[in-house]
This record gives sequence, structure tokens and C-alpha cells, in this order.
Amino acid sequence: MENEVKTWLSDIQQAIREINLFLPDKRDFLKFRKDLKTKRAIERNIEIIGEAVGRILKVMPALQLTNARKIVDTRNRISHGYDSVSDDIIWAIVIRDISKLETEVAQLLADNGGAAPII
Repeated sequence: MENEVKTWLSDIQQAIREINLFLPDKRDFLKFRKDLKTKRAIERNIEIIGEAVGRILKVMPALQLTNARKIVDTRNRISHGYDSVSDDIIWAIVIRDISKLETEVAQLLADNGGAAPII
């Protein structure tokens, strides 16, 4: 695997770590919905994840990441159609999809010699 792909996978890992840091252990949608700072921070990290996945797919289109296309589409929607992003969608991604992506990315990095080298 190319070093830049490892870097992007590491970026995804970091964004997921930040999402998990921003949310309390007890996940509460109503509190999330009212917390503008947390919502924006999580949306930003989803943008980062989507951008990294998009770059990876351009270099390695056969790479298997669950919902890769949806991740990129969500990033585009947040970036370009911010008024059409619902709290429900962001919450569903955080609750349902992020942990699976985290596992897949960790496995890809482990299978390919670990995290990207620091340049």
C-alpha cells in the first residue's frame, strides 16, 4: 500500500478518535441536536473522513470499505449542500457506521505494516 494511502487511512482514524472524544459515553440524540459546537465538530470530521475516502478510492478503487461511496456522498453533502444535512443522518452515521469504519481502517493498516510514516 502506498504511503499516501496509509496517511489518508491514519487521517480517518484520527477523525474517528475526535468524533468519539466529542461525544459523551452516554449517547443522547436530543443533547447532540442542541449542541451546535459538537454537531459542527462531528460534521467537520465526517468531511475529513469523506475526503480521505474519496482520495483513497481514486488511487485504489478496489479497496473495500463498507459504504465508501455513501461516505464520500455525505462529505459532499455537508460541504456543498450544508442546508440539506439533517441531524438524524449525522447521528445515524456516528451511532451505526463509525465503529465499523474504524475497525476496517485499523485492519487495513495492520495488514499493510501499520500507520503511515511521519514525513
